[in-house]
Amino acid sequence: MKISQEIQAFVHHLEAVRNASVHTLRNYRLDLKAFESFAKDQAVDKKLIRSYLAHLQMKGVSKRTVLRHLSSLRSMFKYLLQEKKIKENPAADIGSPKLDKPIPKALSYTEVEEFFCQPNTEQLLGLRDRSIMELFYSSGLRISELASINRGDVDFHSRSLRVKGKGKKERIVPITQNVIEWIQRYLDDSRRYEEGKPHFQKDPDAIFLNKWGKRLTTRSIDRLFKIYLQKSGLAGHITPHTIRHTIATHWLENGMDLKTIQVLLGHASLGTTTIYTSVSTKLKREVYEHSHPRAKKG
Repeated sequence: MKISQEIQAFVHHLEAVRNASVHTLRNYRLDLKAFESFAKDQAVDKKLIRSYLAHLQMKGVSKRTVLRHLSSLRSMFKYLLQEKKIKENPAADIGSPKLDKPIPKALSYTEVEEFFCQPNTEQLLGLRDRSIMELFYSSGLRISELASINRGDVDFHSRSLRVKGKGKKERIVPITQNVIEWIQRYLDDSRRYEEGKPHFQKDPDAIFLNKWGKRLTTRSIDRLFKIYLQKSGLAGHITPHTIRHTIATHWLENGMDLKTIQVLLGHASLGTTTIYTSVSTKLKREVYEHSHPRAKKG
């Protein structure tokens, strides 16, 4: 098999039949030509493809780029198989390199305070937004969990919250007195009940309402975070999920055990929760100072 001719036929197929964009054609051509240069006159089989992927990794190419090269090869050989130019796809059973999970960003307590001060709490919507932020930080809720909360889910006396998590699993999480006061202040605001006004509550069960008095959606919550981030001038990317990562990290730094954090966040597996040990540089330093024999003074 002359790989150069097959590459040309495949790229032509992408352009003429699948109407691929110029950008897509360019990427396929570059990836496949790089493989052709590596293969030279060798027989193309699984062993050669694995050697090529190892070659890319040795050059320091990112796992994501290696994955793209493998995907390009799979697509070409799949086409050649359909055209009966080859008897089997030599790239079909080659495992994909696992991408590293990005370590979640956590804010410092100072950044949390600065971000939470952005809403104008003299306005009804600002009061709502500050309550939302405080609740995220108090309980580490997912955005979908917060949007679905009803009045009946909050026990103001015991300072706890019934949360409907993934897979319709319910859990009870504690909330701070600070959050209780913010939510109560928002719920008690008379402007919420001004009949005839667009923001008059139309969903009496929901806690967080939009400017038309209906339940606030996850999309709207995400959007308001983007607005406040831009207003704050803080660097990075702050989303509701960032606050979830942040409180989990702060819990860990202040001595809470991983099992408790797992329960509070609603993680099905403790393995998911252990990622926060990578985030907490403060905790790493404390463990190091405590355990290293030469780290102690005196």
